[in-house]
Amino acid sequence: MLAALPGLSLCTLARPAAAHSYALGDIEIGHPWSRAAPANITGAGFMTLRNTGTTPDRLVGGSADIARAVEIHTHIHEGGVMRMRPVEGIEIAPGAEVQLAPGGYHLMLIGLKQALRKDDRVPVTLVFERAGRITVELAVAAAGASPGRSGGGHQH
Repeated sequence: MLAALPGLSLCTLARPAAAHSYALGDIEIGHPWSRAAPANITGAGFMTLRNTGTTPDRLVGGSADIARAVEIHTHIHEGGVMRMRPVEGIEIAPGAEVQLAPGGYHLMLIGLKQALRKDDRVPVTLVFERAGRITVELAVAAAGASPGRSGGGHQH
């Protein structure tokens, strides 16, 4: 029983919110997804992060059994060329929503130990500075999928 755990607040427990959405404290994670990819390369994870609270939080890391490492990356323009760069974290201001999407912030799944296959669900643990850790499932879409297109991140 939860009542037997002194000092534990129900609002800090990880819990599923809506279909394929998650919540951890004041952080809501919507529609985590990835694209199909072969083993031994790098995959990516995308989702929406929303802070429903009054205190800022930051996504500061992650891990996944399917990958050697998980890093947070963004795309930047350098000399007229788009390049990916790792970032230490992603700030999520109170009341704000941050998109992890192709061409912007995203999770890099480095050194895939097995292929990401369409229709798979891949567990990834996200680490937030204040809210803590939560494991979500990336819904794997077709290799060329993007949000809003058939088979993309918001279609599940």
